[in-house]
Amino acid sequence: MLELSTVTVTFNFRALPALSMEIITAKKSLSEAIGALKRQGKTIGFVPTMGALHEGHASLVRRCAQENEITIVSVFVNPTQFNNKEDLDKYPRTLDRDSELLRDLGVSIVFAPSPQEMYSEEEMQERFAFDFGGLDEVMEGKMRPGHFNGVVQVVSKLFRLAQPDRAYFGEKDYQQLQIIRRMVEVMQFDVKIIGCPIVREKSGLALSSRNERLSEKEKLTAVNISRVLTESLDYALSHTVAETERRVAEQINAVEGLEVEYYEIVDQSTLLPAADFSHAIGCVTVYCGPVRLIDNIKYPAR
Repeated sequence: MLELSTVTVTFNFRALPALSMEIITAKKSLSEAIGALKRQGKTIGFVPTMGALHEGHASLVRRCAQENEITIVSVFVNPTQFNNKEDLDKYPRTLDRDSELLRDLGVSIVFAPSPQEMYSEEEMQERFAFDFGGLDEVMEGKMRPGHFNGVVQVVSKLFRLAQPDRAYFGEKDYQQLQIIRRMVEVMQFDVKIIGCPIVREKSGLALSSRNERLSEKEKLTAVNISRVLTESLDYALSHTVAETERRVAEQINAVEGLEVEYYEIVDQSTLLPAADFSHAIGCVTVYCGPVRLIDNIKYPAR
């Protein structure tokens, strides 16, 4: 049987000795710190997060620390990318715990601003305009209008502040990763975007901050998402894209407690519906009880 091409982990956060780390909450202070680092010729790596950090985030930070002299991590629950206020209110906020983890991983600066520090009143009220080239019209963009406008809004702000040489994003949020790559091209940021593999629990469940909202029973149920995706790799060898899409959705929906919002097999670059499996990725969003989970799987070319 073909298997998911991802990273499976055991939880061991204390990967590096504790180093000096500064927590900055003001944009001006961050800009001053970055200016000093740039004058010293330091290479800067950046990992933007919304906090509630887990081993998936830690894997990004470790790679960032290996490839750059300075590692900066933002911890900011961005209100402009939520189109559901209840979802925003329930998003876990664990800055103290996150800071301990990041210090042990060798992070130099944690940027943890308030919404008022990041945005003016006008910015909070108006949707950020950006030409997505159609990347926002499918999957998450279709289901969460305005979500990616908020993502581009905050990441572009963070890039201007942090001025990184490299920035690291997880492939679990695959559509977001492609949109960030377009943003860098359109806005002409001088930064290399590094996509990093999905990190999973031993069970196969993709790590997510939203997993904190799952009960132990729901976590066992949610494992079926990755199980069905894995099984679809073999199924796709002798079936069409459309047949594989139907099969995945039907099998996940057959599990009590799971409900598919969408499963789409798309081209990895354009995110348009895939005609075949030559350059395809399957992206799924599933409700496990009230919790909305995303996952994906790349199909081998043939």
